[in-house]
Amino acid sequence: MPFHPEPPYTHGTIPKIGVLLINLGTPAAPTAAALRPYLKEFLSDPRVIEIPRLAWWPILNLIILNTRPKKSAAKYAQIWTQDGSPLLVHTQKQTKLLQGYLGERTRTPFAVDYAMRYGTPSVESVIKKLKAQGCDRLLVIPLYPQYAASSTASALDAVFAALEKTRNLPALRVIKHYHDDPGYIAALAQSINDYWMQNGRPGKLVMSFHGVPRFSLDKGDPYHCECQKTGRLLAEQLGLKPEQFVLTFQSRFGRAEWLKPYTQATLEDLGRKGTGRVDVVCPGFVSDCLETLEEIAMECRVAFLSSGGKEFHYIPCLNERPDWIRALTDIALSNLQGWLAEDPVQLNQAAESSRSRALALGSKN
Repeated sequence: MPFHPEPPYTHGTIPKIGVLLINLGTPAAPTAAALRPYLKEFLSDPRVIEIPRLAWWPILNLIILNTRPKKSAAKYAQIWTQDGSPLLVHTQKQTKLLQGYLGERTRTPFAVDYAMRYGTPSVESVIKKLKAQGCDRLLVIPLYPQYAASSTASALDAVFAALEKTRNLPALRVIKHYHDDPGYIAALAQSINDYWMQNGRPGKLVMSFHGVPRFSLDKGDPYHCECQKTGRLLAEQLGLKPEQFVLTFQSRFGRAEWLKPYTQATLEDLGRKGTGRVDVVCPGFVSDCLETLEEIAMECRVAFLSSGGKEFHYIPCLNERPDWIRALTDIALSNLQGWLAEDPVQLNQAAESSRSRALALGSKN
């Protein structure tokens, strides 16, 4: 297998730490033409669809990719902004803010960038970009608080696949999850309390997490357990009693059983029972996206109200909240221990010494 060409190297260059945020991805535009390649890449991932390839290929290529792109494009069109996809916009802003927060906390040279597991920019292209900037160490942060094979593991698969083609490998660290991180939980709780201070409190808080097939739990995926822990810690931070909240799972696909209870079915049941007001928050998403803005804030709103509910509120994701970016900074720094050098003078002296030795031995750069 051929390796990617290495970027030019100059002796005496101070190496950097690369911090790579990875999010799910987004189509380039809210059109069927843009959705088709995006959905094909997403639904071709064996981490996402655990069906034998021979059985899945005709279903995907002959049925789904001929019907679903148009429907999905219509959904994306409802949430698309002047700046583009909400998920992309929020990820870009989070990346820029993390760069600034890290710069205030450490003097070690570093570069922060983002990639998408599906779509662009690809994980491979951004790793190349970070290497070209002189990063010889890499911290990977999938933007999924709770680990799942279909999300976190798939993102890391893309990292490992890119490095498999790399001759001069960077030192590598990856963050598996932060579902119980105190800063993340505190930011969630504060965002909900801030919303309630302005809008009052509901009869029931629904914590909706992305769904995964039920069999993944049976096969050892910890996602369900990590969602439950996040929900428990968040309820404790908010001082909620068991009857004041419920944890649910959204985004079902296909006919197989997924993790229960289902979000929409739960909201319909709450509406039929005469619940006056429900608030829905999505703790598993750190950026608002199709699954929160369209599926929850639009589709589930209609489902609840049409079932007899009186008032529906969607509480936004953490997005660019300062307390969340501070928590993300703390998560990064705690995983960079041993890599951080706080004295830039010593770094420059070591780099100049290295360059002098290399030149003395005949190096041209």
